[in-house]
Amino acid sequence: MSELSLSEFVDRVSELMPVIMREFMRSQGDEFHKMKITMPQFIVLELLYRSGECRMGDIAKFINVTTAAITGLADRLVRDGYALRASDPKDRRIVNIKLTAKGSRLVKDMIGRRKQVTARMFGMVSQKERAQYLEILTRINKKMQGR
Repeated sequence: MSELSLSEFVDRVSELMPVIMREFMRSQGDEFHKMKITMPQFIVLELLYRSGECRMGDIAKFINVTTAAITGLADRLVRDGYALRASDPKDRRIVNIKLTAKGSRLVKDMIGRRKQVTARMFGMVSQKERAQYLEILTRINKKMQGR
């Protein structure tokens, strides 16, 4: 591949990423539909899975939505048995949310399915190319964390 300017690179990535992400999201979307959850609900469930109990306000900040939006989302997760609300014993104004066993099983299952899709996609390229891709993503992530 010839050397590309940053602008040309951005143009190419902008053309390719939607196609790749659409395939990735299609396969995940099928699973969300089967499980009767939405992408935002899964993002919250996965955050809880990785972080444990979280304040509703912190979740709202994490996914960049209002606390009212998180309240509605949490209502549905609680209604469907994926999460529980818990008051903070030190300050009853603070509402936390945590996963139930059902929610934890769902997240584990979805992460496993995501890994299968990722393996299928990256199985199309060599081990060397995967290592290069991972190295680039790691460097970008470190630079973004150091802002």
